[in-house]
Amino acid sequence: MVRMPPIPARDPRPGRDAVTAVVALGANLGERSRTIRNAAERIARLPLVDDVRLSDLHETVAVRLDGPDPEAPGYVNAVALVTTRLAPQVLLGLLHAIEEEHGRERRERWGDRTLDLDLIAYGDLRSDDPHLLIPHPRAAERLFVLEPWLELDAEAVVPGRGRVAQLVDDLRRGEGSAEDG
Repeated sequence: MVRMPPIPARDPRPGRDAVTAVVALGANLGERSRTIRNAAERIARLPLVDDVRLSDLHETVAVRLDGPDPEAPGYVNAVALVTTRLAPQVLLGLLHAIEEEHGRERRERWGDRTLDLDLIAYGDLRSDDPHLLIPHPRAAERLFVLEPWLELDAEAVVPGRGRVAQLVDDLRRGEGSAEDG
């Protein structure tokens, strides 16, 4: 686990209560590890973000629409627990802006990318709004999300899906979809 640099004093403006958001970070182009760390530092500097805890970095195989692709550039993945008072829609928009700052282009679904930031969970919020699917619809099927999340929080739960530890066990036993990257 990597702690981000100290964050300036908490914003004194009143607002919503702080919540823990789970953000998955991934990159398979460029300086992948540096990009992940820079993105986490950028998230930590967002307004109304009080803390960011970043998991260890994990090397994974790229996954395409038709499954794992060992010929594609490998991914570096991590998960960040972000304590924030930003509304989930605002946080998601800011995550997309950080992707763009790092040269992210959305040409092909599940294609190679310089940076991918997914909002996996936002407290216990559940949303089926097409612009804000929370929890992330495939989070419970992805070891590259669940394992780093578990590093940071042994009691983690995917809202509506169950404990992360149990989901990891199920995937490892072949009782779920075990996408790796």
